[in-house]
Amino acid sequence: MEKEKIMNYFVKLFWIFMIGSFLGFVAETMVVLIKEGHYECRQGLLYGPFVQIYGIGAVVYYLFVPKIKKSKNVFLVCMLVGGILEYLFSYIQEVLFGTISWDYSNYLINLNGRTSLLHCIYWGIAGILVAKVLCPFIDKMDKYIKKKSFKQITVIIAIFMLCNITISWSAANRQEERMKNIPAQSKLDHFLDEHYPDEVMNKIYANKIDKLKK
Repeated sequence: MEKEKIMNYFVKLFWIFMIGSFLGFVAETMVVLIKEGHYECRQGLLYGPFVQIYGIGAVVYYLFVPKIKKSKNVFLVCMLVGGILEYLFSYIQEVLFGTISWDYSNYLINLNGRTSLLHCIYWGIAGILVAKVLCPFIDKMDKYIKKKSFKQITVIIAIFMLCNITISWSAANRQEERMKNIPAQSKLDHFLDEHYPDEVMNKIYANKIDKLKK
């Protein structure tokens, strides 16, 4: 019984990640549409409308938010946690792939261009929305999570996401190697060069900035 409870809990966390990743894609797309007046791809992975930093943020928020009683404290904690996550993801992306997906250097009160006070405020507002909307919605999923068919669907989607993350990471890593003029050295490298050349990568990750070229 204890194993089943743990399994159900991780299934719930997975769906929080999926929902957060999708809502993040929608939010990013809407921001560009409103600010720039045109559609621009803001995917975080090669396949599907997902931005994984939002999914991870949603999971972290779900773990923290229910333990905080006052809305003011939810806002402040989520400001801090969101800012830290944003900074870390920007740093990790630059270290691993030589690119960044956002640069807030022009914003008032920013930290190395990786996060800013304004964006931390956005993360705080997102925390309030998680507390008031997402958490209650996720809690209603409990009756479905216990069903065998729901778990089977979850496994299938989890396998897809694992493959998606793996190929996305491999393609981004290979693109960094190409920027460094490192030739293909394996069958996988040749496969990635053929199916995920720079034109494809730059179209999918349209907001990416190549730090190696700056």
